[in-house]
Amino acid sequence: MSAAPLASVLFVCVHNAGRSQMAAGFLDHLAGDRIEVRSAGSVPGDRVNPAAVEAMKEVGIDISAAEPKILTTEAVQASDYVITMGCGDACPIFPGRKYLDWALEDPAGKGVEAVRPIRDEIKSRIETLIDEIDAQQKA
Repeated sequence: MSAAPLASVLFVCVHNAGRSQMAAGFLDHLAGDRIEVRSAGSVPGDRVNPAAVEAMKEVGIDISAAEPKILTTEAVQASDYVITMGCGDACPIFPGRKYLDWALEDPAGKGVEAVRPIRDEIKSRIETLIDEIDAQQKA
């Protein structure tokens, strides 16, 4: 029987097709079942950005089966961390949640070459987030 996750994280961007999907893929890959991962969009796209899928595949993470989802109040309420990525004020605010806004370039309409630096920035931020969550558990 596995232990309960240390925390729950929700990644939100407008289309839930690029940044939030890459972030969810990294967190799931790097933290495993230690941290619960969700992603959503304020105006979800039809599919995950193919350049984001390709960029993640290059680092050994498959997000090809992911599907954009609509942001719900329930998803925010069920999350300890809510990380927005350019969705402005579309995210409802609830007490007791930690809100972070990551200013990241939107990969929409860009090729894989332009998405790689965005992917790498997201990975760096995910590693920092995991360290923060781990440190809070030890405190």
